[in-house]
Formats: sequence, C-alpha cells, structure tokens
Amino acid sequence: MTGFPTERPVSDDFRRQLQGYGLTTAEILYRRPDHRWLLQSYVWQDYDLFPEFPSLQKFLTFWREQLEGPLHSITVAHSRLIRPAELKAIGSEFRLH
Repeated sequence: MTGFPTERPVSDDFRRQLQGYGLTTAEILYRRPDHRWLLQSYVWQDYDLFPEFPSLQKFLTFWREQLEGPLHSITVAHSRLIRPAELKAIGSEFRLH
C-alpha cells in the first residue's frame, strides 16, 4: 500500500456540469387523453444547456410523437450548479490521519 488515496471515477453528471450544463427542471401540464378537460402535471429533470435546452427539446419531441396526452404548458427552471469562479484546480493533495 502506497499511502496515497485511490483515484475515484468522476461521475458523468459532474463532467457535464464542468462543460456548462446546469440542472433543468420542467413542469409539464398536459391534457389527459381520456378526459381532455382534465390537466395533469409531470415533472422532468436533467442536466441541460441554457438557453437551447437540447435534452428537454428531445424529450418534448418524443412526447409529441409517441404519447397521447397533448401538451398544455411547460414551465422551465434552470440553475448552473458549478460556476467557473467556484472551481479551482489544485496541484496535489496530502492527507493526514
């Protein structure tokens, strides 16, 4: 044993955040296929790029083409969890027990 910490794999979500992705939440109101007068809510959440939202656009395209409930309205919230000023590279790390 060398005494150095083992390297841990970096999660894909963290890598995406470093590339500028932010946490995006969309509340989707849609009409029930069997009762068109009734609205139902669906919450979608993923990491996406502001302002184009390619992941959300892909999901909405799938919804329109594959699902029967017509969309009524969509409310989107987006937050970059990691900002450039908050991330600082370090050259080395020493741990003491």
